[in-house]
Amino acid sequence: MRLLACARASAVAVLLALSACAPSDEASQETSPAATTEAAAVPRGQGFDFYVLSLSWSPSYCEAEGEQANGQQCRAGRPYAFVVHGLWPQYERGYPENCQAGASTVSNETLRGLYDLMPSAGLIRHQWRKHGTCSGLGQADYFEVLRAARNKVEIPREFKRLDDYRTLAPGQAENAFLQSNPGLEEDAVAVTCDRRYLREVRICMTKDLEFRSCAEVDRRACRLDKVVMPPVRGR
Repeated sequence: MRLLACARASAVAVLLALSACAPSDEASQETSPAATTEAAAVPRGQGFDFYVLSLSWSPSYCEAEGEQANGQQCRAGRPYAFVVHGLWPQYERGYPENCQAGASTVSNETLRGLYDLMPSAGLIRHQWRKHGTCSGLGQADYFEVLRAARNKVEIPREFKRLDDYRTLAPGQAENAFLQSNPGLEEDAVAVTCDRRYLREVRICMTKDLEFRSCAEVDRRACRLDKVVMPPVRGR
């Protein structure tokens, strides 16, 4: 009987020790992949098929537009490199625009919170009115998704600053983005230009901000053999 009692006592002790070491249900939920995914989710738009994140090479805009360029963005020379031009809801063919008449108002607090991405109050208001109103999201949610989309993209190191004019093939810029962003495919990104300058890099994303193909956007890529990227100045 003593041996049986000891065996039972030992078994209970082992079970108690295992119970103490096992994670609680609450702890398991905190670290589960599902919880991590949910925490990383962004507000999901509706009424369109996918997004285009448009990144503008700011020195090209400032130089090409000259005196017509936005002073807030181009003051003190041209101090910005790639900036967000916009996050555009798209259909597989075409896109919606100006979905709410008179919806250009953006508070000063919201503007100040976006200047690190879009250094122009006029640009922010325009993008909300023309594109954000077609996202199926409220203004705060739309700009939250815009920031998350920008954070998804890694700017190639060579384009974080440019001290002199650079002439390159549009494909070189595209390849730099492909190499810096695993999972980004050739048919999900398009480099655009005017008759001289590289103007934008446009990247297609799902409503959950995963990279995706976009044939119509890709077809509109720059057809020049060479483009110019003016330098960043005034930093």
